[in-house]
Amino acid sequence: MRLHLCVVGRLRAGPERALIDDYLMRFDRTGRAVGLGPAQVHEVDDRKGGGMAAEAALLRRALPENAPFCAMDERGRVLTSPEFADWLARMRDDGVQDLGFVIGGADGIEPALRDDSRMTLSFGAMVWPHMLARVMLAEQLYRAATILAGSPYHRV
Repeated sequence: MRLHLCVVGRLRAGPERALIDDYLMRFDRTGRAVGLGPAQVHEVDDRKGGGMAAEAALLRRALPENAPFCAMDERGRVLTSPEFADWLARMRDDGVQDLGFVIGGADGIEPALRDDSRMTLSFGAMVWPHMLARVMLAEQLYRAATILAGSPYHRV
């Protein structure tokens, strides 16, 4: 199952980009054995300043056609890492070939786009900067792959 991280904004070179690249490389290597990956990042940028509606349109275009997706939003469900791994495995086992993850802009995700998501996921009640949300998502994808592969990376 291929994963698509569709995000608003362009991340420059720096420590966050290095972390994302590292975790996604690890995910691709570990996930391959359990039917996950590769993962790609699709960055969109609303240069005309159209707000959440314009960002939502760009994010929809970045998602593979008819692919289910998970919206990353503070109002979403909070899962443990094993629960997240189980959800990914269920999606894979249900025959999903492309799965998207959407991270909105500074104002969040347009409600209509969020409502169309297969799941809305939160990293907790706190609001995180978008670059850190990307890092946390990349790490959790890698962690999920290691859990499914039986690797000792995740400790209970």
